[in-house]
Amino acid sequence: MSSPKKANPAPLGLSGFALTTLVLSIYNAGLLSTGSNVVLGLAVFYGGLAQLVAAILEYREGNTFGYVAFFTYGAFWEWFFLTVSGVFGPVSATGIGIALVAFGIFTLVMWFGTFKANVGLFVTFLLLWITFFLLGVGAMIGSATLSHAGGYLGILTAIAAWYTGLSIVVADSLGAKAPVGGPILK
Repeated sequence: MSSPKKANPAPLGLSGFALTTLVLSIYNAGLLSTGSNVVLGLAVFYGGLAQLVAAILEYREGNTFGYVAFFTYGAFWEWFFLTVSGVFGPVSATGIGIALVAFGIFTLVMWFGTFKANVGLFVTFLLLWITFFLLGVGAMIGSATLSHAGGYLGILTAIAAWYTGLSIVVADSLGAKAPVGGPILK
């Protein structure tokens, strides 16, 4: 008797990351300027909690890359929510910039782990580390140009992440092999 099929948690984590990143990036790019608090609820629940759940499920499957990535980016969104909400008091633009650059360094190192993964994951991490550096340096030096560039690149990052996650869902639903090289690092 075979064990029941388990769901792949990667599409949940990628989708939570993608949607939250897309909405924030629209504001970072300067495409919208009012209503940015909409990002806060997404950051707590879909960007944060959903990725933390995906991370725990990846851990149970023994997928170190998925566990570390989803847990880190889930924690990033929880940090974002708490920081923007002022829970820790005022934080300088330089402090935010340093944190974003640090996430960029982490993402750059994780990107190396995608070199033998699928193309969608490779592109997502490539765009993400560049996005973090643009936003971080933009915050530190007060450059709207760099921040807007980071916002536009964040939109592309979200699209790549969504493509990667949703291609797995659609392929699984159709009983087909996932495009772009198969499921995420499985």
